Amino acid sequence: MGAVVPIILAGGSGTRLWPVSRQSFPKQFAPLIGSLSLFQQAVLRVTDDTFAEPLIITSEKYRFLVTNQLDAIGISADIVIEPVGKNTAPAVLAAAIIAQKSDIDATLLVMPSDHHISESEEFLETIAAGITTANSGGVVTFGVKPSRVETGYGYIEAFPGKGDICRPVRAFHEKPDYLRATEMFNSGSYLWNTGIFLFKAKTVLELAESFQPTMLANVRRAVAGGYKDLGYFRILPAEWALVEANSIDYAIMEKAQNIFCIDFKMNWSDLGDWLAMANLEGRDQNNNVIGQNSIGIECNNTMLWSTAERVRLAGLGLDNIVAVATDDAILVANGDRLQEVRKVVNALGLIGAPEATEHLKDYRPWGWFERLVSMPGYQVKRLYVYPGSKLSLQSHLYRSEHWVVVSGCATVCRGDDVFVLEANESIFIKAEQKHRLANETDDPLIVIEVQTGSYLGEDDIIRYEDVYQRFVS
Repeated sequence: MGAVVPIILAGGSGTRLWPVSRQSFPKQFAPLIGSLSLFQQAVLRVTDDTFAEPLIITSEKYRFLVTNQLDAIGISADIVIEPVGKNTAPAVLAAAIIAQKSDIDATLLVMPSDHHISESEEFLETIAAGITTANSGGVVTFGVKPSRVETGYGYIEAFPGKGDICRPVRAFHEKPDYLRATEMFNSGSYLWNTGIFLFKAKTVLELAESFQPTMLANVRRAVAGGYKDLGYFRILPAEWALVEANSIDYAIMEKAQNIFCIDFKMNWSDLGDWLAMANLEGRDQNNNVIGQNSIGIECNNTMLWSTAERVRLAGLGLDNIVAVATDDAILVANGDRLQEVRKVVNALGLIGAPEATEHLKDYRPWGWFERLVSMPGYQVKRLYVYPGSKLSLQSHLYRSEHWVVVSGCATVCRGDDVFVLEANESIFIKAEQKHRLANETDDPLIVIEVQTGSYLGEDDIIRYEDVYQRFVS
């Protein structure tokens, strides 16, 4: 019997943890709990000998984030790029088809990348308890006993069992209203649905053949037409466009009969909103969560949280309020309405506010840049270039750039000339001049970039060469 293949779903762009989680840098890639991101924690959770190399499903815009975060923890993985998000069912079916190429009898563990699970050993023991059932053709899901009335989770209703580890599932229930959630909590017969599944690849494909034959056929064609690109496997966009979007719960699990459930006995959270974050952080005697860079005075049942080094968040006389600050946005919400934060994101999107989806810090395959000042006619950025990385050979029609090296050593191509710049040295690049910034050392490179010109948008880039094979003019 081969090792279990972890399938880690890392393509989501959750909005309920806005302003920290945004489309450009969603919560799975942020270090919300501890120094590692939720994605990195998820990958490290499945490095035991029980598991084969992970298979990561992500999107075009997160592919380099996935690669860089894997490199940072020294883990290799197969990375599959969805042309566009289609919810979890197509992603899981694509992963099953791909996994069977290496092992026709593969057993899969499907996991979201944005959950918090604190006890790794208990997690491994719980997964091991379900392998026999999965290898016998069952689908094993994992539930958590509710600790409170919760309307933000789906629920699993399992048949009672006398000491059985795997109990047959009676039904799945979607996110309930408050009254129904209260009934479920009080009954003691329901578990929160973690969205983690264990099954054989052939089992889930057989179920899809029965319940979603058109979806499965389209996914098979999209995977069959896929191709390797820079170490990634790209699913064919034309065929993928025909695939119906649906969740694995709706599409398959709610229709199948051979579903079993194991209780998670460990601390688990999907970190779906700021209340979930608050419940993990711990509260003071007045039921407050006062996080980093924050202070609360005479507050009750309140959360104050600032991720910005330059923003000190202070609350006075607040009750049942959640306030979260980043460098460029602040959320202030009633604690009873945290499931509705996406309304804020939608409203910001309607007025064209970049804060709806973009952070000041923009991650690229070579590193990242952070906007420090942005005004008509000029802009200041801080560039961080990974060791051994380089930007594309490019030019700009409308802007000039002045680079000042803060730390590290920069290799700069400007026209036909090459310059090596140390800390406190600088160079000026005129509009329309071809140029490239590179870090050819083993240490990080930090550069301050001052842009001037009539247009400073990121789309004013003409690329001539790029090691990451982004668009080249």
